Amino acid sequence: MSTTATNTTNTWQEVNQRYLAAALAVVRDRLEEYVKNVEKGSVGAQFIAPTSRGVINRAPTGGDFNVSPENVPDIMPASEPKPESEPAIPDMDTTLSMPPALEMLCVAFGLSPFERDMLLMCAGMELNSSFASLCAAAQGNSMQTYPTFSLALAALAEPHWGALAPNAPLRRWRLIEVGLGSVLTRSPLHIDERVLHYLLGVQHLDERLAGIVEPLRSAGDLVPSHKALAERLAAIWSQTAGTSALPVVQLCGNELASKRAIAVAACDMLGLNLSMISAHVTPLAPSELDALIHLWEREAALSTSALLLDCDEMDPADAARVNAITSLIERTRGGIIVTHRERRLALQRPMLTFDVRRPTASEQHSTWQSALGTAAHTLNGKVETLVSQFSMSASTIQSVGNEVLGNLVSIDAQQPPTEDELYGMLWDTCRVQARPHLDNLAQRIEPAASWDDLVLPDLQRQTLHDIAVHVRQRAKVYGTWGFAARSTRGMGISVLFAGASGTGKTMAAEVLANDLRLDLYHIDLSQIVSKYIGETEKNLRRVFDAAEESGAVLLFDEADALFGKRSEVRDSHDRYANIEVSYLLQRMESYRGLAILTTNMKNALDTAFLRRIRFIVHFPFPDAVQRAEIWRRIFPASTPTAGLDVNRLARLNVAGGNIRNIALNAAFLAADAGEPVGMSHLLHAARSEYAKMEKALTEAEIGGWV
Repeated sequence: MSTTATNTTNTWQEVNQRYLAAALAVVRDRLEEYVKNVEKGSVGAQFIAPTSRGVINRAPTGGDFNVSPENVPDIMPASEPKPESEPAIPDMDTTLSMPPALEMLCVAFGLSPFERDMLLMCAGMELNSSFASLCAAAQGNSMQTYPTFSLALAALAEPHWGALAPNAPLRRWRLIEVGLGSVLTRSPLHIDERVLHYLLGVQHLDERLAGIVEPLRSAGDLVPSHKALAERLAAIWSQTAGTSALPVVQLCGNELASKRAIAVAACDMLGLNLSMISAHVTPLAPSELDALIHLWEREAALSTSALLLDCDEMDPADAARVNAITSLIERTRGGIIVTHRERRLALQRPMLTFDVRRPTASEQHSTWQSALGTAAHTLNGKVETLVSQFSMSASTIQSVGNEVLGNLVSIDAQQPPTEDELYGMLWDTCRVQARPHLDNLAQRIEPAASWDDLVLPDLQRQTLHDIAVHVRQRAKVYGTWGFAARSTRGMGISVLFAGASGTGKTMAAEVLANDLRLDLYHIDLSQIVSKYIGETEKNLRRVFDAAEESGAVLLFDEADALFGKRSEVRDSHDRYANIEVSYLLQRMESYRGLAILTTNMKNALDTAFLRRIRFIVHFPFPDAVQRAEIWRRIFPASTPTAGLDVNRLARLNVAGGNIRNIALNAAFLAADAGEPVGMSHLLHAARSEYAKMEKALTEAEIGGWV
């Protein structure tokens, strides 16, 4: 904070302190006069007509202070001369940015002079020790050291019974609390703690909202496209400010951090603070929801805030929560911004919806340059490769940059990282940053297999190399070379792996992910497909949307659960199945990474769908030569072996996945026996594997093993 800003705040705090002290003195003076009149017997202890009192001059500010009898000046009636020694009420300082907290509160909640003085009487109990004895004396009872409605009606100016009503400002907004008592007018009154702190100029979130409401702060500068959206939002609210038709703003899309940043920026432009409530913590019980609405509306007025309602993870099938959220929006006054992944809400209240998209490639490039500073110049154009692979929000890019630059500080200055090392650090950090979005939706597989582990015919092996080339060079071909402008099918690389179980489909996906230095996620389509119309598409959308940030390799297993010969529509289920398949293929084509489907039954897939797949790789059942090669590579170099005959082992008529199981089980048997892996261990393991497959192990396969 600048020195000028600090001085202004201090000045406001000082003025607010003097102003509140003077206002409290007026109320104390009235109580003292009422006590004198009671002692004289000129009035009953219940009520007297208010006398004419002086008027507090208006003035601006906040800050914490301690009001004591010594610093609370007495305010004399306007008709009486004021002694020169009496402290004067401070005049309004027109150079200050805002009026005193008491005046702002009165305006915000529409308090009458009587209601204001009632509030001050309750505040005086907390801030000035003389108020307790005055209350007891005024009520003729040494035990009644607290204010009551009865005392207020009797002692304060311009009394009116309406101030006691539950829907009047003091009770509706819970500025004061009514304690236990057999009679309303004689029950103790207390000022709410949040309101007391506000009068003192201390801003803090009401503790009853803690854990529900979260203040949001600016995350930094917005990219131009997002800044334009924030300015548009601010302009709309500015034009409708002060009306009952302030529209709800709905921000849609998967850019969660960007949506919040846009909302904060728009509120900053309007001089508003922004706080957030997540849909999942919103109470469902009507009484609790009603209490939350009242508390928030009061908090919004005290802190000059708008509300962001985070519905990004809300389940639209949860009718009770949807109803609660809708009620909260409809009944809450003031500015509300709602975030959704999709357009969902339908309200009676006016609503405007905006789609928030990821920063453009050029905006991401500029953000990378800013985040990396001088380090960006050492990458020699590789920032473009990062942008082409990782589609990230500005805040995520900044986080990656901060983490990598922070790690560089700990590296020996005598041996700074090379260009490739720095690029590798950025690449791997981007992968890690993107994982949380997808880890909850799919199973991440740590790719360990390399090209040397893969045993396939030359044609299939070359096709896999071609797929890797397409992924690596798609940005250059589509973007720099202009092919994207000539095709509407997107930059995605869609692949189908077909073959029997255990023939290497998953290993091939691992090899590609490892070669491309990308994360690999396994998605079981049989678990995603839903019997409910529209649910399958929604599940697929969540996966692809989450994967967009990193361009991870997506492995959709059990494609037969969704695909099939469904081009002939016989009923509504076939029609929606076709829609689901078309949606999956469309997302695969537009996905900026590699998406792989696997199937054990290629013949069950409709040729109309197969034409939309860019690469189809058939994984044949391995012949004896290929099985022998798999056996040669199956044991790690550190595994002790003795007397293995790969040609005899190759007689086992099983796929590579089964070979791995046999080798692993044999290794455990050998380890337990304290021996190197031998043919006897493999024979035992082979029998177990065949029994699992419910397949007979023939003499031709194992003859001469031991």
